[in-house]
Amino acid sequence: MKINDKEIDINELTKEVYDDKSMLKMRGNGIYLSDNDIDVLNRYGIDYNRYNSLDSLIFDIEEILNEETDLDDLEEISSKLSELNYYNNTNK
Repeated sequence: MKINDKEIDINELTKEVYDDKSMLKMRGNGIYLSDNDIDVLNRYGIDYNRYNSLDSLIFDIEEILNEETDLDDLEEISSKLSELNYYNNTNK
């Protein structure tokens, strides 16, 4: 494709969108996580595949956060998942 006499590769233009590790993806059982989220969960030994719901995943993350301090990355995921859960599962 040419734009303003410059050859543009559509794959290069879309690569950042499709390779975005912060993009939420359905991981099963109604759980949406980004690749970055999964990296953080793995760091703390949390296997998202074993959860049947977003609520149970959030519960276990909160249990870890109640026992340990200064886990900013895990706290951020908990907050994001709680917000996502609220907006997807609350009758408005």
